[in-house]
Amino acid sequence: MKKQVLIFIFSSLLLFTFNCDYRSQGQQNTGSIINTAHLDSLYEDIYVDNKIFGIIHIYSEYPDYKWVGDTDEGIACIDDAARAAVLYLNYFESYTDASSILKAKKLLEFIIYMQADNGFFYNFIFYDYSINKDHKNSINEPNWWSWRAMWALSNGYLHFVNVDKDFADIIYKSLERITEELKKIINAEKEIKIINGKDIITWLPQKSASDQASIIILSLLNYYKFSKDETIPEYINNLCNGILSVQRGNSTNFPYSAFMSWENLWHAYGNLQSYSLLKASSLLEREDILVAAISEISYFYKFLMNENYLSSFYIDQKNDRYIPRETKQYSQIAYNFRVIVYACIEAYNITKDSSYASIAGEIASWFFGNNLAEAQMYFPSSGICYDGINSQNAINKNSGAESTIEALLTLLAIEQNSISKKVLNKYLVQNTN
Repeated sequence: MKKQVLIFIFSSLLLFTFNCDYRSQGQQNTGSIINTAHLDSLYEDIYVDNKIFGIIHIYSEYPDYKWVGDTDEGIACIDDAARAAVLYLNYFESYTDASSILKAKKLLEFIIYMQADNGFFYNFIFYDYSINKDHKNSINEPNWWSWRAMWALSNGYLHFVNVDKDFADIIYKSLERITEELKKIINAEKEIKIINGKDIITWLPQKSASDQASIIILSLLNYYKFSKDETIPEYINNLCNGILSVQRGNSTNFPYSAFMSWENLWHAYGNLQSYSLLKASSLLEREDILVAAISEISYFYKFLMNENYLSSFYIDQKNDRYIPRETKQYSQIAYNFRVIVYACIEAYNITKDSSYASIAGEIASWFFGNNLAEAQMYFPSSGICYDGINSQNAINKNSGAESTIEALLTLLAIEQNSISKKVLNKYLVQNTN
């Protein structure tokens, strides 16, 4: 490993172990590797329709890391505003930082502003702050950005109901609108179609998108806490059943209890299935949901780690076995790792089996050089997280919103678990000697 990487890792170790104040131009707490400085630099207040909203600029490029927009998409989006709002809410809960809660509120106000008449959300805004209503990834439809908006708003309500009831009421009305639309597309009838000889479920988002179903479950779990809408558990149950139906393999056979993301495709990003099932298992009082999630964590996650992580693959069925096809190792991005770290820590929270928390700490070491490129990806001195590993010899040194926020969400979760934190510390010690 290069000398420069070792220096950065040693700095991280000092932060993590000896409570040294390694404060840069931005926001970092003493003794923490969480630094929101770069994320803060991507944040901007904008003035639209006589209101001030918060946005997160999508792209930031090496070496100066200034804002970069996109002529087709725009300069900011709901996807990143939602991620950042949740991060700032979590950061406030951990460190009671006043500026983070102000940013969270303005970001949530931006999300609400982007809600369309049909209850769903547009995603992007252009340079002049007008809404991009035409890009395929910005249409007001039941898709990732609408579900992330739901997720952020439901987290926001749980905080602001105690400190700003008027704003909480606004959030609640927004959530009611999208929840009513969501109910129309989650079919209670569990139809399975045979396409090209394969059983394909049809009642999840995009018919079989278990990855999207996962973030909806997290949102509905929050929504049920404060809405007391007694129909919600059944919708959660239907979504969980859909996810269970796409689990493939077992402890000894590929793909080792993995949940397919969509039809016969698995991809690392958004792989929240196990985490959402674990969160839902208590409400639904279903042991089978818990067992299924633990199986993926125990067998598939370990397979991923042994393979130095995979980006995606398809499966084909041959007799009673599954065969991988079009397996890809890259790119590896922060979003691939946050979701599995969350699942491992939640597995520990439920079972109290320390091995799951230990796995989370080991996975998080990817950010500090425990990867095929032997490259440090996250830097506590600045809060920058590189956008990804494209090959063993190619690092994308840009640091856009998604990578930055996903890294911070991951490492904040690690810091809150003493076992995970200790494992990551141990890795840092071993790799500075």
